Parts: sequence; structure tokens; C-alpha cells
Amino acid sequence: MAVFPFTAIVAQDELKLALELVAVDPAIGGVLVFGDRGTGKSTAVRALAALLPHIKVVEGCLYNRDPDGAPGCVDGCPCGGKKRPRAVEAQVPVVDLPLGATEDRVVGALDLEAALTRGERVFSPGLLARANRGFLYIDEVNLLPDHLVDLLLDVAASGENVVEREGIGIRHPARFVLIGSGNPEEGELRPQLLDRFGLSLDVKTPEDIPTRVEVVKRRAAFERAPQEFVEKWAGKERALTSRLKQARARLVDVMTPDVMLERAAILCKSLGTDGLRGELTLVRAARAAASLAAETVVADVHLRKVATLALRHRLRRNPLDESASSTRVEKALAQVFAA
Repeated sequence: MAVFPFTAIVAQDELKLALELVAVDPAIGGVLVFGDRGTGKSTAVRALAALLPHIKVVEGCLYNRDPDGAPGCVDGCPCGGKKRPRAVEAQVPVVDLPLGATEDRVVGALDLEAALTRGERVFSPGLLARANRGFLYIDEVNLLPDHLVDLLLDVAASGENVVEREGIGIRHPARFVLIGSGNPEEGELRPQLLDRFGLSLDVKTPEDIPTRVEVVKRRAAFERAPQEFVEKWAGKERALTSRLKQARARLVDVMTPDVMLERAAILCKSLGTDGLRGELTLVRAARAAASLAAETVVADVHLRKVATLALRHRLRRNPLDESASSTRVEKALAQVFAA
């Protein structure tokens, strides 16, 4: 089934930038996208899967185990936990977590077929296993049931999924980039989960007529002849995939001067963000932005480019200032960089 190309998405530059940043450095911590329906949120996330450079995994592993990592795997996995496994290339997983998913489907559970037919206790992996080393996408994340929110918070903090039930004790890696989207009119996100997203943005419906017309034209062309449309954009898709791959490789060499660290700290302090997660995320995102720009030193331009994405959802509500969070970040940026 053809997927709408990422590079063919009209406008929504901030959304595309946020997804590119976490593709370069998953440690940034994920992306939260709020906005109107029909603005390309889900399209962009699903298009990302086909765009990402492939990763190496252990052949047959249900947990996307890294062949260069520690040996061993969960009992019952087809890969067998070999010390010298065969490595294969695989597409980075992008897994949907439906709102109605049961806890067993998310974390995994006893394989009933194996238990009933063979009398064996075999673990059947859930969505968290499939998402390991990839992306976990939750549409309407603000409507996610509380028990699943608590579960995700535990896994996001530890990077492991622990299942102890029905006589089974399983621990497996579950490191993923969390991508959430939703409509703010349908409810707010719990603060604990909101804090787990590295970047946040609001997607707006385009106001200018030429942009709206171009969106309709491209979508109609894709629906009329999907394969032909995908082939038309294949060159730009390959170019962006190559750019992301090079940015990932370059990231380790990107330096952050002390003056940039100081500016990040001053900015977060002036905005009153809680804890240090804001500036840690801000610096990581700035490093990824520098790497995407083929540069090896973080500069003012990189901090300014990512500051609103990294900080807008970390601001305390100020009853004396009713301006939008993005506006408050922009004001603080003007003051810090003017000094």
C-alpha cells in the first residue's frame, strides 16, 4: 500500500522539522502534535516510516534486538538469543497504539494457543515489543485511558517493559520515540505524560488560498495514481533519507560551546520551567538541528530554531499573562539573545 510521501506534504514546516529532529536523535524524547483535524498530523507520522534509514536487527527477533548489543533474548523468541546472530536490515518500526487497546495487547501476555495445545507457557509480545528501537504513535493521545498512561510513563522512564502475570516473568527492552497527536478541544493531556514529550507544537489549518489549493491538488493526484505520485517524489525522499542518515552519523561530533549552554540555562530560567529537562531537551534538539544543517558547532541560530518546540509545553500558567506559550518563548528569546 502506497504511503503519501513526507516531502510532498505542503507547508507544516514546524511539524516536519520536529519529526526530522527526533529521527536524527531519538533521545530528544518524542513529539506531541496538537491541532485541527485534517491538517496532516497522521499523514506526516506515517510518511516518516518509509523515509527513515534502515536499522540492523537480529534476524527473526520479535523485539528488534540490535545485533551489536548484549547477547541473549526473551525465552521463546525465534532468534534464540544467539551470541553471534545473523544481522539483517529492517525498516524502523512505526507502531500505532489504538485508544481501545487492552493492557495485554500493549505489554504482551501468555500465548493462549501454546498453553492450550502444547501446555507451554510462552510469552506473546505486545505493541511495546514491536515498537522497540522505533516509534510508538498514539492518535488522540489526550483521550488515552489513565491505566495506559501510567504504563507508558513507567516504560518511558526505564526503557524496559516488565510483565509479571499468569506465571510469566518477562523483561524486555522497550525504547521508542513517542509520537502523540490530538485535538485540544477534546481534553487536556495529563501533566506527567506531557512532560515526557521532548518537543511540542500546534498545527494550524493553512489560511492562504494558494496553500489550501496545493494541498487539495497533491492529495487528489495521490489518490488518483498513488504509485505514480510516489515515484514523482522518490528523488526528494531519497535525498532526505540520505540527509537524515548523514546527520545521525555526524551527531556525535557536534560540539556545544559553554556560551550556548549558558544561554539555554538563562532562557529556561527566565521562562520558569520546572527542573532541568527543558534545557537538556533544548540542547539535544539544538545539536540535532546543527547536525541536520551539516554543521558541527551549535550556534545561536540552532537554539532559536528549536526553542519554541522544546519549551512551549513546559511553561507554568501565568494568570497575569494570557499570551500564548509560543509568544512567551519568543519574547524570552528576544531578551536573551539581545543581551
